[in-house]
Amino acid sequence: MSEKNKIYIIDVTDRDGVQTSRICLSKLQKTMLNIYLNEMGIFQSEFGFPLTRHETNYLNANLELAKKGILSPIRLEGWLRATRDDVKNSLKLVPQLKHMNLSISTSDQMILHKFKGKLDHQSVIKEMAEAVKEATERGAESIGVNAEDASRTRIEYLIEFAQAAKKAGADRIRYCDTLGCDTPFTIYERIKLLAEAVGIPIEVHCHNDLGLVVANSIAGAKAANDAGCDAYINTCVNGMGERAGNADLVSVILALKYGSGMQDYILDERVNLKNAWKICKYASYAFGVPIPINQPGVGANAFAHESGIHADGALKDRRNYELYDYEELGRGEPEIIETGRKITAGEYSGIKGFRNVYEKLEVVFKDDAEATEVLELVRYANVHNQEPLIDEELKFIAKNPDIARKIFTMVP
Repeated sequence: MSEKNKIYIIDVTDRDGVQTSRICLSKLQKTMLNIYLNEMGIFQSEFGFPLTRHETNYLNANLELAKKGILSPIRLEGWLRATRDDVKNSLKLVPQLKHMNLSISTSDQMILHKFKGKLDHQSVIKEMAEAVKEATERGAESIGVNAEDASRTRIEYLIEFAQAAKKAGADRIRYCDTLGCDTPFTIYERIKLLAEAVGIPIEVHCHNDLGLVVANSIAGAKAANDAGCDAYINTCVNGMGERAGNADLVSVILALKYGSGMQDYILDERVNLKNAWKICKYASYAFGVPIPINQPGVGANAFAHESGIHADGALKDRRNYELYDYEELGRGEPEIIETGRKITAGEYSGIKGFRNVYEKLEVVFKDDAEATEVLELVRYANVHNQEPLIDEELKFIAKNPDIARKIFTMVP
């Protein structure tokens, strides 16, 4: 394995995580997740759908944050169908989009029973290649090509598809275990064959239908590195995602850092677990989904010991019963909950209470006009989120009122 081959994280919470049935995030909450992912050193965020009209202002506003250096160095990438029209129309709505993932189904099951004769195997390749060329000609800086249902795609066809994508100008191939049917053994074999045959970085996108999502993601990344290619693992914060979910961001990072046999594989050096506690707690609040008590790293019981033998061993030396340190995940400090008077800022707040909230946050307004402008935005933000704003959301609005206004604006 060459030393230059690394494993990077592409988080897809803002695209695949929000597709989870019966839950959603506001555009402000998606923006905050991008900010936290950037602080955590994540390589790329798949931040939404450029062709979905209610995403337009949010996407453009986040690209503006990137231009200002607030969302940097994280890359913001949009998900599109692999068609020329999707590329053209997306860039009309989101002109500054420079990173794209273009997706099309590749398995016999989906070509025969999803496309229903509209596309055959060769026209799938043709349509994908034309979309990649269109994106390249229009100035895309990076292009990933997604083979949807790759795990059920004949390996010979998958290689042919990937070779065509590379020839057209794609930078990466996303191997999608769309139904979560792979095992660590099958995904390793298939991705190693694919990477060796095509010689292009591989994205590993797995689902948790069999409870194997983290194991599969690590095995797939290992296979790409073993074949001499960089690997990109797709994750979602707290394992959110369709059906049983995607690979949990923190679990994947912990497995790469502490899993037996993974020490020779290089995780992107920018990744910083210190932000794990903060981002997982925020995502739990924003999604309205509690973190399981036994969640790796961030669950309430991840560092809890009750058994006499375990408690005694952990007190003597944490390494007796703890694989990694809770401080590494940003844990250990007590969380203070106010039990007295609490003034909050909501959709019906007045200027006096509003100023009290921001004084506690040590945010100073230059004059009454600025305070009134931010108050109006905070009111809209509460309507937008439909739940109380956290301190960092309030600070974001005060620091970036013009961008916040764009995020809250949707025109049917």
